[in-house]
Amino acid sequence: MLECRASLLAGTRAFFADRGVLEVDTPLLVNATVTDVHIHSARVQLEPPSCAHFLHTSPEYAMKRLLAAGVGDIFQICHVIRAGERSRLHNPEFTLIEWYRAGFSLATLMSEVEQLVRALLGTSGEQRTCEHLSYRDAFLRELGLDPLTASLADLARLTRTIGYQAEHSPRPSLSAERDEHLELLMGALVGPKLGRGALTFVDRYPASQAALAQLDPHDARVALRFELYCDGIELANGFQELASAAEQRARFQHDLQERGARGLPALDIDERLLAALAAGLPACAGVALGFDRLVMLATGAHHIDEVLTFPTSRA
Repeated sequence: MLECRASLLAGTRAFFADRGVLEVDTPLLVNATVTDVHIHSARVQLEPPSCAHFLHTSPEYAMKRLLAAGVGDIFQICHVIRAGERSRLHNPEFTLIEWYRAGFSLATLMSEVEQLVRALLGTSGEQRTCEHLSYRDAFLRELGLDPLTASLADLARLTRTIGYQAEHSPRPSLSAERDEHLELLMGALVGPKLGRGALTFVDRYPASQAALAQLDPHDARVALRFELYCDGIELANGFQELASAAEQRARFQHDLQERGARGLPALDIDERLLAALAAGLPACAGVALGFDRLVMLATGAHHIDEVLTFPTSRA
């Protein structure tokens, strides 16, 4: 397994070197973390006692600061930490390949993601077809349900079939509750059916799930965001990156309101990221790809622990 990981890492670096994309290194320990209610950061207390720090959940914020400083196309291979994530496909510490391409459209970035995955999977990658679906069409095909117009009651009825019972005290907003049902349905019923023998790109996610992505200028209901599925596994998540500091601040503040409604800890907004956006983020698209899951696909492993040298349970 070590040899496979080393080979795929070398292949990744060669892929980006051929394209003139610069490898960068950003801090694991950060002063401000993500505000997303679904991502839980690991808090670190340095000695002697000081203000709280966090282990990063993604290098995105730091990489965007580099982009705003004018470094051009960049990629990074790094470990990230997300608390509370443990399953067949999740380990709290995992490896991401993250990269940003100036001037790329979402379609151009999806094409490059396809090229990288095919190159790293070798013969298995070459034999796979490729398909593109909108988020709406994926739900319609697999569930016969329109995720953009379905009622909250209809969504709740479906999530109950997979054993979900909402138990919020206090309850999230209606928009957040709707997204919770959609994400459960994608994770349990839609996603596992995608990419069977193929590379399946799903794009145009609901605007409420935009995070740091631009909204579609032709349909404000959806965001310029995609995910890649292969053999039922979510492998990558990409955005046409939002460059507006004002809009990003508003989204962060909305996250904080939602965190308060759910009784989650209050967090500081990353002002350094917002300052970088205000200074000028170049038009770009970016993506994060789960390297350990790619190794699973390359080796036929069933559980992420099979491809990690030291899973957290044995670290």
